[in-house]
Amino acid sequence: METKEKKEWYFEYEIHINRPGLLGDLASILGMLKINIGTINGVQNNRRGLLLMTDDDEKIEILRNIIQKVDNITVTRLRPPTLLDRLAVRHGRYIERDSEDKKTFRFIRDELGLLVDFMAEIFKNEGHQLVGIRGMPRVGKTESMIAASVSANKRWTFLSSTLLRQTVRNSLAIDEMSNDHVYLIDGIVSTLRSTEKHHSLLREMMSFPATKVVEHPDIFVRESEFELSDFHYIIELRHHPEEEITYELINNPKLNNFDIT
Repeated sequence: METKEKKEWYFEYEIHINRPGLLGDLASILGMLKINIGTINGVQNNRRGLLLMTDDDEKIEILRNIIQKVDNITVTRLRPPTLLDRLAVRHGRYIERDSEDKKTFRFIRDELGLLVDFMAEIFKNEGHQLVGIRGMPRVGKTESMIAASVSANKRWTFLSSTLLRQTVRNSLAIDEMSNDHVYLIDGIVSTLRSTEKHHSLLREMMSFPATKVVEHPDIFVRESEFELSDFHYIIELRHHPEEEITYELINNPKLNNFDIT
């Protein structure tokens, strides 16, 4: 007899009255349906999320119908898990997402662990990916990009940077050209403080089938032929939720490269 492959599902519910034994009752229902619980965690705002495993999709529909009859809770999600679902269960909260621009995700410095996990999952995907990261100086942009590359088991290569000193690459070695690399670009340095040779390399790498991460994507777009619509993800990193991300420092001649990136 052929064994069916088990599929993963994300089940999330909102608790209206957290009575004693509620989680036990739900676990009993899942047990009777022979649906395995992989991971469980609170995901803020009186919600609990579970990653489930089953080899029978019909059992998920049965679960949905049963849970609708359970008092004190409301099903908010029951679907194959997305990247955001997995991270919500892992970290106990959802990533803030722009209500209008769905590819923009917001983090604060206290959430660097969540940010690194999020970027690492993106970096694991194969093929062309373009990620932009906005943020004020010394908020942790470059450090997060490097940590995410390590977590994703990818090598990272700076095409431009001011992490230790200003770096502007005009060429790459053969072993630096691979899909296992994440290419890190400082959008200010690459467009305002570089050479034509660097621009030529940049154009070549932008079409290379690997992940590129651009700090200061708004300046990068303003000073190049690329558009924000070319980016698959835009990440905003702030010291605190109310911080405004501006680029006024770029035009201040008293500040050097290290002050503004």
